[in-house]
Amino acid sequence: AKAANKGINSDKEYKKKTTNDLSDPKKAKTYAGSLQRAGQTKAIVDYVFNGSRVKLFVPSENCFVMFALGNIRCPQPSPNQAAINRGQARPAEPFGDASKRHSRMTVQQRQVEIVCTGVTQGGVMTGDLFVGQGAQRRNYCAELVASGLATVDQRKIDYGEAPQVLIAAQTAAQGNKLGIWSIKQVVKEQPKTKSYSKAEEQLLDIQISEIRSGNHFFYRTVGNESASVIDDGMKIFTEQNGTKGAPCEIKVGKLVAALFNDGSSNSWYRAKVLEKGENGKVKVLFVDHGNAATVALATHLRPLDVTLGTDQIPAVAKEAVLALTKVRPLEEDDGIDAARMFQGTAWGKDLKARVHGESEGQVVVTVYDGDVDSPSINEKLTKAGLARVPNRSEMYAALDRMANSDSIAKLMKDLKKAQEKARSTRQGMWIYGEIPEEDED
Repeated sequence: AKAANKGINSDKEYKKKTTNDLSDPKKAKTYAGSLQRAGQTKAIVDYVFNGSRVKLFVPSENCFVMFALGNIRCPQPSPNQAAINRGQARPAEPFGDASKRHSRMTVQQRQVEIVCTGVTQGGVMTGDLFVGQGAQRRNYCAELVASGLATVDQRKIDYGEAPQVLIAAQTAAQGNKLGIWSIKQVVKEQPKTKSYSKAEEQLLDIQISEIRSGNHFFYRTVGNESASVIDDGMKIFTEQNGTKGAPCEIKVGKLVAALFNDGSSNSWYRAKVLEKGENGKVKVLFVDHGNAATVALATHLRPLDVTLGTDQIPAVAKEAVLALTKVRPLEEDDGIDAARMFQGTAWGKDLKARVHGESEGQVVVTVYDGDVDSPSINEKLTKAGLARVPNRSEMYAALDRMANSDSIAKLMKDLKKAQEKARSTRQGMWIYGEIPEEDED
């Protein structure tokens, strides 16, 4: 060996083998597709964080990954000292330590097989994990649930996505009062139900006047006489008063005249005061169009004639939301894409809107850019992966509260079908296969 300069007798500098660490979310998302296409993959459990979350080394990919068992949730174990020192400690839950201890004794520093089905926005791979060899091979998710050390994700059950084997294992654990089920379950206080106004369903011709997000907008009804009356009235108001501001009392909720440039010239429009800002600025909502703006108090506001108040002529623009449709906020890329798709599909067109009722002062509608028998915009956004349906309890609550449950039921069926199509083809928010838990709330 010395003569051949082998191993420790070599004069060459030792080079440590490089291993990819996919704990970084960006790297994890990049490699996610490769791991999902690989199917069953051998891995070694490097560390156990809690009963269902581990760090794995995947020899075939030469990488470390964060991995969470899909479809289940384990209780939170006691925090370690480092988390306490950082002020990030989360309170321990019953059987959290037992669940973590079981995973350490069963899988830590052992070879397992994984099947990756998705990746969260935080870069954590999700899927199934199998332990043992040959006849001893078993689904570790089912083992935890059957032992009462984990519960099946209620959201998966609501969407009908939880494997039947897990539901059966949980039912058996509940019946035998094992682990978590041996103690009295604390029922979380349900959030207050939103107030709905049940109205007779209508089919309207509308035009979008303002878009706030992918499912939140203002519309004006085509042929509404109030629209022509107030448009003519504000033109006369502008001709009589010019475009200079005038002193007026500013209170939140008060109706005033606000100056706005519609692209051709400055004109006065009815506006409601939303809030008083600093440096003489006031935020207002233009009640006949739905757009909001921050304007200068001294130059862009003046008192409104009593004859032009909303008690005499109702506000023309109606605030609305797409029924059974949830989108991401505009701060996220998917939220912007949803708003852009909505704008490209609906802006500047005569649309059909099926009004189902009101919720929290917003009209709940299904919008069509063609015939009412064609796919709705609600469905198109969902099929593109830019919107999703609410959970089952919210959907059935809507069925009870809306005017015509048959049309809502059909919409629900169409949206679920469109969502499944988006999920299977990894469109929009489903590109990584899973939606983070905070987005489900």
